[in-house]
Amino acid sequence: MKKEQLEYGIARYGTPLYIFDKDILKEETERIREKLGRSAKLCYAMKANPFLTEQMAGLADRIEVCSMGEFRICRELKIPPEKLLISGVVKKRDDINEILDFYGGRCACTVESVRQFHYLAEWSDAHETSLRLYLRLSGGDQFGMDEDTFYNIIGLIYMSPYLQIEGLHYFTGTQKRSLEQLKKEIDYIDDFLLRLKDKTGCDVRCLEYGPGIAVPYFRGRTPETYDDSGFERLADLLDGMRWGGEITIEMGRAFAATCGYYLTGICDVKTNGGTNYCIVDGGNHQMNYDGQIRGMYEPYLCMLPERPEDREDKWTVCGSLCSVNDILCRNVSLSGVRTGRTLVFERAGAYSAMEGMALFLSHALPKVVSYSKESGWELLRARKETYPMNMVENA
Repeated sequence: MKKEQLEYGIARYGTPLYIFDKDILKEETERIREKLGRSAKLCYAMKANPFLTEQMAGLADRIEVCSMGEFRICRELKIPPEKLLISGVVKKRDDINEILDFYGGRCACTVESVRQFHYLAEWSDAHETSLRLYLRLSGGDQFGMDEDTFYNIIGLIYMSPYLQIEGLHYFTGTQKRSLEQLKKEIDYIDDFLLRLKDKTGCDVRCLEYGPGIAVPYFRGRTPETYDDSGFERLADLLDGMRWGGEITIEMGRAFAATCGYYLTGICDVKTNGGTNYCIVDGGNHQMNYDGQIRGMYEPYLCMLPERPEDREDKWTVCGSLCSVNDILCRNVSLSGVRTGRTLVFERAGAYSAMEGMALFLSHALPKVVSYSKESGWELLRARKETYPMNMVENA
């Protein structure tokens, strides 16, 4: 965004504040789709930023839903069920029943475990309705099922007249910076799908793969997986698979990160023991960069209003929490640090607004706004007090 637009957002909405630029989100999604070409469809993992779900339902081919809260967001937004992949490590029987009673067999569902499979099978038998299942293969962690369990589930599915295996789901983590790591995963998936067909006769026709592409949050730390050549190389790896089904690339951070800004006002400045401290009205309860360790890396940020003639110095930026861990960045070069000015943290469109300790110290939740050339400024969430959530109800 232009600095004039950010300054307008500060003047109109105050700080702390999140701004999501929908034009940037659209451009980034289109960039990724272009570089992947025909190799894969796109799935948006809405956990990265649920405020962007409605727009991403139009830009991506699918939305991944990982909780009942996310399901209810999609229900309120009237996202077509055919666009939804109902995922999540915890899907209780009542949760599955509520979702499927509403969507029927029009949405796709992942199978994380034997227990989840039985809940899905119970519903499909009781309603005599077909379900589209994506069996999640474990990457060696708590998610999904190992190969032996996977084979056993397939045998059970063959016994049902209503269940069908539409695809395989595979995701092993995020912030992957190495193309070689992606190659190893894709080679493993390719080999497994071929072995699966040989051993069981199950010819899986769809793959939902989360590559966990890293986002360059910090200066001087750009991963090879994120730029144009990284996505082109990913497309080459997918095209090289011997298995020949349909592939959907599932991501959240890679789509959304660059569209977001976190704006926080400077409330106090001081020097203790030779270190310059800048105290802001936000903090790491509201803004979190994956990989940040007590401010050891320098994020992309700027000062507003900008004054070229201002003196530059080294500053440690701290938030409003009563915690020595509330450090947003350490020893960064900033010009014109003084109360009343605003720091703008860039690349805060994914997870940053969702992962903080929102209830700590009972600070209010900041306003959330969006901007696009077509729609202008929109208030997505008003400032919300959290202190009632930290009290005994009816006190």
